[in-house]
Amino acid sequence: MNPPLSASPHAHAPISIGRIMALVILALLPATLFGLYQFGWPAIFLFTVTVAATVGFEALALMAAGKPVRVTLMDGSALLTGWLLAMTLPPWAPWWIGVVGGALAVLLGKQVFGGIGQNLFNPAMVARVTLLISFPLEMTRWVMPQPMFSSGAPGFLEGLAITFGNRSYDAFTGASLLGHVRTELGRGEHLDAALSAFDPLSALFGTVPGSLGETSAVLLVAGGLWLIAKRIIGWEIPVSLVGTIAVLATTMHFVDPARYAPAHYHLLAGATMLAAFFIATDPVTSPVSRQGQILFGAGVGLLIYVIRTWGGYPEGVAFAILLMNAATPMIDHYLKPRIYGRDRRGKPLEYPELSAKGGER
Repeated sequence: MNPPLSASPHAHAPISIGRIMALVILALLPATLFGLYQFGWPAIFLFTVTVAATVGFEALALMAAGKPVRVTLMDGSALLTGWLLAMTLPPWAPWWIGVVGGALAVLLGKQVFGGIGQNLFNPAMVARVTLLISFPLEMTRWVMPQPMFSSGAPGFLEGLAITFGNRSYDAFTGASLLGHVRTELGRGEHLDAALSAFDPLSALFGTVPGSLGETSAVLLVAGGLWLIAKRIIGWEIPVSLVGTIAVLATTMHFVDPARYAPAHYHLLAGATMLAAFFIATDPVTSPVSRQGQILFGAGVGLLIYVIRTWGGYPEGVAFAILLMNAATPMIDHYLKPRIYGRDRRGKPLEYPELSAKGGER
């Protein structure tokens, strides 16, 4: 009688996809909780709807494709996609923005390519850009921070009315910092006057209008540095992205300080830190090699600065990331990781000492 067949032994990786997603979410948690506190119940409801919709559409897509639902959902990738998408939305946007965004992120940004690990573009950024182009009014209505339990902050029922009842909240609206500066410069105002509303400390700690991903640069940086320390992400993309923006902004500000904002404005305003540590570092849509990652991060930083300064939108993070996602296959083609024992062109390395010993034998 033949013995039963058995699987060969396997080497188990020390970290799984689910653990990576969990650690990224954990790094995002402080900034997220602070943002939800800053914008209150409407933000909590929209965040919940967006994440639930993303996970729900992921389940429907898996069922339609005949793939295992529970096992795939447990890896946390859909949860993280919805989380990042919610971080980029106006906190008091109507509920259907979160639902449509979740569908776009999963179906258009991920499953149409075959699922996790096969998508060319970052799913959350696909949804963000599509929503911005399709629903510009809803996607550009920002509110001043209304911390929970403070006077004037919407309560639970009022928050429900804002998110699900499309209740008007014009009394609380205000332009984002990037939008305000762009508008004032377009009106011919001097840069100093346009930047009068910019308080570096407020931008650093997050008491400014914007998305949840613009709430607290210091908490986002702390979470990103923790991910680098845990070796979940590398330093190459964040450093090259932030460094490129800093160099460009400093140079242009030196050339014409009356027209171009200084570096700390671009680094603290908008979603720069969210992009640098949590979006651009997506391992699926970014290059493999260290040199490629540095080039990728520099490209994202360059495009963010160019779009903010001369483009038609005040914020360029999502567009910049998608454009560099499209360039990733070309970057990987020309900048490949070196195989152990071979040079970067794939040719075997020569070791004279070993060759001499081999010849003696």
